[in-house]
Amino acid sequence: MRQHIVRLNEMMAAIGRYNVVPPFWRRNPTVHVVDAPLFKSEAATNINTAVKASTHCVSDGEKPLPGWNMLELDGLGADAHGAATIFFYTHKGIIETSVSLRPGKTTKRILWVPMGVKKITFSLLASEAALAHLTVEWVWLTPWFAHNRLARRLINNHASYKGMTSREVIRHLHVESVAQGRSWRSIALAEYNQTHAKQHVSEDYARWVDTTEKTASEDPQSIIANLKTAPLFSLIMPVTLGDLEQGEAPFIATINSLKAQSYFFWEVFIVLSAEITDAQRRTLEGYIPSTSRINLIRSYHRTLAKLDHQGFIQTQGDGVMRISWGDQLAPEALCMLAKAWNDYPDAQLFYTDEDVITAGGKRCQPRFKPGWNPDLLLSTNYIGRVALYKRRLLWQLESEQADLLSNLTSRAAVDYALALTFMMWKVTHGNEKSVCHLPAMLYHRSEDFPHPLHQQDAISLVSSVLKQHVASAKAMVQPGLTNDSVRIEWPIPNPAPLVSLLVPTRNGVDILRPCVDAILERTAYTHFELLILDNQSDCPETLAYMQEVAQRDSRVRVLHWDHPFNYSAINNFGALHANGSIIGLINNDVEPVNEYWLTEMVSQACRSEIGCVGAKLYYPNGMLQHGGVILGLGDVAGHAHRFFPRESDGYTGRLKLVQNLSAVTAACLLVRKNVFNNVGGLNEKKLSVAYNDVDFCLKVREAGYRNLWSPFAELYHHESISRGADDTPTKRARWLSEVAYMRRTWGKHLDCDPAYNPNLTLVHEDFSLR
Repeated sequence: MRQHIVRLNEMMAAIGRYNVVPPFWRRNPTVHVVDAPLFKSEAATNINTAVKASTHCVSDGEKPLPGWNMLELDGLGADAHGAATIFFYTHKGIIETSVSLRPGKTTKRILWVPMGVKKITFSLLASEAALAHLTVEWVWLTPWFAHNRLARRLINNHASYKGMTSREVIRHLHVESVAQGRSWRSIALAEYNQTHAKQHVSEDYARWVDTTEKTASEDPQSIIANLKTAPLFSLIMPVTLGDLEQGEAPFIATINSLKAQSYFFWEVFIVLSAEITDAQRRTLEGYIPSTSRINLIRSYHRTLAKLDHQGFIQTQGDGVMRISWGDQLAPEALCMLAKAWNDYPDAQLFYTDEDVITAGGKRCQPRFKPGWNPDLLLSTNYIGRVALYKRRLLWQLESEQADLLSNLTSRAAVDYALALTFMMWKVTHGNEKSVCHLPAMLYHRSEDFPHPLHQQDAISLVSSVLKQHVASAKAMVQPGLTNDSVRIEWPIPNPAPLVSLLVPTRNGVDILRPCVDAILERTAYTHFELLILDNQSDCPETLAYMQEVAQRDSRVRVLHWDHPFNYSAINNFGALHANGSIIGLINNDVEPVNEYWLTEMVSQACRSEIGCVGAKLYYPNGMLQHGGVILGLGDVAGHAHRFFPRESDGYTGRLKLVQNLSAVTAACLLVRKNVFNNVGGLNEKKLSVAYNDVDFCLKVREAGYRNLWSPFAELYHHESISRGADDTPTKRARWLSEVAYMRRTWGKHLDCDPAYNPNLTLVHEDFSLR
């Protein structure tokens, strides 16, 4: 009997389903929470210290069969996070493994279950309430299927296996097992586990600094030896009485970081405010080495902007940047900037990643920044403190904004004003090569001198800059969703453009009706038409509803697409029949959260420089489904911040900021019709189902437009309910062909998304460390 079951399992697995074991082979053990501490055997360390904040669960019922198993954890509450540690108690001792958790979603993981398991316990970072509905299920897998599932995971999520076939991966692992004298299983599991491992930005940053950062660092002397030109860098450091009141230790730390620079061609101008006494000045002079590169200047000014300007007119350097009291440069900072200066000769602005350094020298709160992102900059100063400008351009910018800059009193406001002024200069005089982002932690902000950007300062600066440009003069600047951000309400043309919302569907009246009725009833922007694109529906109730809603509301039209399902072709067909100047691609399983969703999207789509506009989408339980698309996540692309709580700020606040992204999902996407037509619409030949929206957005970006995502357009999305999962051989083959097409067409773009940061993971969707 067992042989027949195994053979059945292999036959079913061969057609692409892992969940195929007969019911009496599926385990659904009960679990209960225990307060008693769990101890390992004498040969192992006590696990209580490692899981102090954990809740312990014991799995009852039948034990999983030995061998390959798929573990499924379901029903986890929202406060469960991190990883679950699993302990297999056997007669030989305790075997430990871990599984990353996905609150609000089923957590699945392939594991090897050893022989002779007597008890299984789980340790999770979660409250007992979060585990109240936890279910544990084990699904036994045939070796053949487990190997192929492992291989697909490595191809999709491990950089070393991109582009390989499953057969090539399995053969490579066999070769490695022979070379290393280890079993195939141990090597395969080690590689597989790497794709699930997470390094959280807050919790694992110190380890990342000690390992990944040090390994990736280049030899400064080798860089310097190969420089064609050696630019002189001028650093300006204004000092106020408030700085000195914090003690001299921060100043010493800044000076020491400059003295430690591996690059030699630099100068510093320390500009002292008028209220600083001669005695205080002499004290500071005592910490400055006898070198002409560090200059101490007395000033008659008191405002930060004027101190900055006095330092600037003293500089001689090719490039100029600011450094604040207590902040530190990484030893290789100026060397790396000199290399970028040579590698990107057209760049006028250079900026890097930055973090916070404590008085004790501990680094924390890293800000891994994206590449040039104008709409994110209009929301907040993501550029931060480390900004090196070419001197000639900086002189022009400061001259043009002399009145604005002279009234600024905070460090953050001066930095933001210059960044915004540069952005407006770039619109008319620059190009994509005018900015260079170095994805390296080269600047360390002092923990004791945060210099926050106040929201009112941000509002005033953005308003002032926009009013200088006719196209933006009517934009309204409002407080943003975070303390240092703003929201720009862009004007809608008069008369308002007609929007054509395209809603493909096939049967499924239970999801179509809530979608259409909600759009018709909860949309403040009323100048739209809604085209239901019927793809061979044969359900009488669905057909009756489509007829009824078209009669009830004159904005609704039903168009029939009598061909096999092809998402791209259906929407191209709808666009052909659309009357509006703006096209809206809308899934039949979305519902607006509030009435202003379309107003926000239309106002962004009407901007001439903007291409595709995406929305913030939630699962029905409130967890985030779509915060924009990040290229390279998984196989081709993934959704930023997926499964984050609804109210989460996201990484560095990005879930609450309007920003440019390489792509957004077509579940809710707006674009001007002329842009849609100019790039040829969706690719119906090669991408009939998956990734057609990513491909379309990339074509729009290549045409010179900026794609944009807004947190102010919110909808619920019952993801892919109508189409179903890719769980048949035909669907799987189609999906693999679409992945291959995307890799062939956009390969060099997929793994270096400018809206992301190369130090962040391409495996998970949570902005954890690579």
